[in-house]
Amino acid sequence: MNSDNLILLLPSSSFEERSFIQTLLVEKSEEEKMTFITQYIIQRKDPQQILLFTLVGFVGIAGIQRVILDEILIGLLYFFTGGFCFIGTIVDLIRYKELTFEYNKKMANLVYHSVFR
Repeated sequence: MNSDNLILLLPSSSFEERSFIQTLLVEKSEEEKMTFITQYIIQRKDPQQILLFTLVGFVGIAGIQRVILDEILIGLLYFFTGGFCFIGTIVDLIRYKELTFEYNKKMANLVYHSVFR
């Protein structure tokens, strides 16, 4: 299986995410692409998981989605304020795909720089 097909198999990946990854890997060999993709799959988060964790915020563990996205201080702030009285949790519920895409872009760049130094 070539790396372009592997990019299409990313679970719950958006068109924007796939385009971003393909842009990063434009001039790389197949072997380099495969190395990147296998490392990236380990690091990325699935938007559906973030949605689920955001919904958990409504039943008592507000901010867990932010902790999972490596935003620990905001996650703790959400936890101690009830997700800013649920307003922050509702905003995250609406923006969960954007939050996940931003995290995945950050992880893609980190993996890229660790694989292609």
